[in-house]
Amino acid sequence: AVRTTIQIHLCEGPGDILVFLTGEAEIETCCQEIRDQVESEATADTAELVVYPLYSSLPPAQQKKIFNPAPGPKVVGGKPGRKVVVSTNIAETSLTIDGIVYVVDPGFSKQKVYNPRIRVESLLVSPISRASAKQRAGRAGRTQPGKCFRLYTELSFRRDLQETTYPEILRSNLGNVVLTLKKLGIDDLVHFDFMDPPAPETLMRALELLNYLGALDDEGELTDLGFKMSNFPLDPQLSMMLIVSPDYGCSNEVVTITACMSVPQIFMRPKESAKAADAAKAHFAHPDGDHLTLLTAY
Repeated sequence: AVRTTIQIHLCEGPGDILVFLTGEAEIETCCQEIRDQVESEATADTAELVVYPLYSSLPPAQQKKIFNPAPGPKVVGGKPGRKVVVSTNIAETSLTIDGIVYVVDPGFSKQKVYNPRIRVESLLVSPISRASAKQRAGRAGRTQPGKCFRLYTELSFRRDLQETTYPEILRSNLGNVVLTLKKLGIDDLVHFDFMDPPAPETLMRALELLNYLGALDDEGELTDLGFKMSNFPLDPQLSMMLIVSPDYGCSNEVVTITACMSVPQIFMRPKESAKAADAAKAHFAHPDGDHLTLLTAY
């Protein structure tokens, strides 16, 4: 992706570049490599190149920089400058950046995946779908003709990429979905008319979890506790924690911890000041774990 970006800058006509990568660390590394290579290969008549990262945990002020206009020519009558935006798939559909003429698509993205056996959600790097590839290509040339550089073969595009991205319900924890359906009086979940039916194992694990938490009885019926839990827009474990917290006299603390767990990571660690960020976080660190660290920070 770095090499392709440099080649576009040196050989192609004017226009900004959008590069798709998978995550924060990869994006920051790529931005630095592009800056270093342009600096080392620059000549007197090489146009100026500015590089901006874009990912969800970036501070809003930094994110807004992607809308800055590209720099002008270094000298009167020289080549106009160019900007490069290195982004996650947040730039695939969520926003349009004016001036993008070239798109570099390596063909990967991070997707949320839920493993029902160990009950853990994780982000995995996986190939994009053909629909996503077309969407990415559509980012080029919104305001003028553009080009998309795909870093994989046409054979791979046709043979290895799926037609569309897996629906999120097939790779998510269904605890909340099952609780909502039970609240609506739908008992036969296996034969419920989902647009994309989830795997039976995922449904069974969700039922087991809700039974363990006391939201469902042994016959699979919604309990009073389960009805209360269904009114919270939270994971069942968190809503259960909120409801029972008064019994232990810790409602204020649990509300704070739940709020901190329901938003993106509250601790920021910018690459250029990682040591300072770690030192600041250490002030809030609690020996009994991350939950109490969040409470201390609040």
